[in-house]
Amino acid sequence: MKKIIYGESNFRKVKIDSNYLYIDKTSYIEKLESLNENFLIFLRPRRFGKSLFLSTLQYYYDENAKSEFDVLFGDTYIGKHPTPLKNSFRILFFEFSGINTDESMQSIYEQFTFKIKMSLSSYFKSYNYPQSYEDLKEINNPTSLMEYFFEIVKDDRIYILIDEYDHFANAILSYSMDDFLKIVGKGGFVRSFYEVLKTATFTGTVQKIFITGVTPITLDSLSSGFNIISNISYHKSFNAMAGFTQDEVEYALNETIFKRCQSIKKDELLEEIKAWYNGYLFQIKAKDRIYNATLINYFISRFDYSDCEKPKKMLDSNVASDYKALMRLFDIGDKERNFDILKEIIEKGYITGTIKDRYDLNKTFSEDDFITLIYSMGFITLKDETFGDVYDFEIPNYVIKQLYFNYFAIEIDRRNNLKIDANINHILRDLAMGKIDPFKEQLNEVIKTLSNRDHMGFDEKYFHIITLSLLSFASFYFIDSQPEIERRYPDILLIGRDEKVPNNYLFELKWVKSRDNYESIKQDGIEQVKGYLEIEKVKAIPKLRSFLLIGSKDGVEFIEINF
Repeated sequence: MKKIIYGESNFRKVKIDSNYLYIDKTSYIEKLESLNENFLIFLRPRRFGKSLFLSTLQYYYDENAKSEFDVLFGDTYIGKHPTPLKNSFRILFFEFSGINTDESMQSIYEQFTFKIKMSLSSYFKSYNYPQSYEDLKEINNPTSLMEYFFEIVKDDRIYILIDEYDHFANAILSYSMDDFLKIVGKGGFVRSFYEVLKTATFTGTVQKIFITGVTPITLDSLSSGFNIISNISYHKSFNAMAGFTQDEVEYALNETIFKRCQSIKKDELLEEIKAWYNGYLFQIKAKDRIYNATLINYFISRFDYSDCEKPKKMLDSNVASDYKALMRLFDIGDKERNFDILKEIIEKGYITGTIKDRYDLNKTFSEDDFITLIYSMGFITLKDETFGDVYDFEIPNYVIKQLYFNYFAIEIDRRNNLKIDANINHILRDLAMGKIDPFKEQLNEVIKTLSNRDHMGFDEKYFHIITLSLLSFASFYFIDSQPEIERRYPDILLIGRDEKVPNNYLFELKWVKSRDNYESIKQDGIEQVKGYLEIEKVKAIPKLRSFLLIGSKDGVEFIEINF
């Protein structure tokens, strides 16, 4: 069976070792050249395979890789349809992840300088500039380094590749807007670096630039100093340049899981994977919704081939850490408004807004700025276009939904000084075992605290969100909020991801205000649950327990309803 490209972003290594399962994206090289644009930026959420694609460009265009062209590209689209520019440049490669932003601004400056120096050193070694490599050691300023470099290589034809251009700047932004503006604003060391690149494009030394990252914030802050770049992130033709299409996922599974585990129910597995990892759309007229490539590779590589079982965890902890770090950006601008937007997304399942093509961080960070930010980070994606470049955005998949609920619970805890039990996972395991009381007590504590503090604004939707947020820590359940079952919508379904989970649950939620008729609401709720239990699909759920949860400012009542 083929090896999976998981955590590997070196194209040469992948292709030299023919045992890797490679999804061919090289047709996009031809498309990129057809644009007649030389300076490009391509933004996608984290872990979408951008680095591997950048490495593909490196080996395709590097003059030093000419002798290996057939080995590396012979079985790819571009190998069979080469362009005139193949192997015609010298490659200058920058990669800006790994800068520790927890340290002082001076330390960040020094790390940025070191990254540049290492890239220039690699170039000098690759293209036989031995003395220039030695002279670099004496220069410790990013601008001076680049000016020295371009003076030495002024007769070269250079293709600059920049990976994760915004990684450390976004991290700084999440802590301090002032520090961010100092480094990317006029006179800042990041902006000065890009201004030197721009100058080198005028002289003809730099022929092409391709930049990847996550958000447009840093680029927009640099725009007056580096306004030569063309943003292709939302072009229909490049919707699937990073990430996997449905066809590509099915091909990968046919070559791995379905080849080794022929008795597995293919359609069921494909539907589950789609729910967890699919859903991204980066241009409303594009044909395919896109899967997170790293998570697909994670799933395949962690699949238990001996017992033909899914991974115990559907979300790679490294990816979860990435997203949680990005969530710090939710504090940019009006934190309360941003939190209300997130609450609306969870309540309604969508939000309406526009995609901003640039930011001005010297002005108020608007609602549409925030929507554009979380869209570019992959926390929401396009659902529908309304009119006038206004869109409905939705949560793309279950991975992001789970992260939202976790984040919401943590924020509720932090904002209200609650004491959400540190052992929430134990409480949820007890729930799975059929012990309702610990979860009931935890939910009661949260509801009573919040409803008493904000009684007038508390409603059934808020009750629903809080319940979902607490349940979201149960990684052994697939949590479905208001799923459509024969045109009916039970509030919450908890279905075990493993047949070993002892109990599945259906929860219907009702909220009672002081003026409401409690008995009438209770009876309506009971009848609703009984109606759900008559549906054949619900009857087919094994080990199902059904509850009506009636919440009020005094707490939550659990009423079990049997078939």
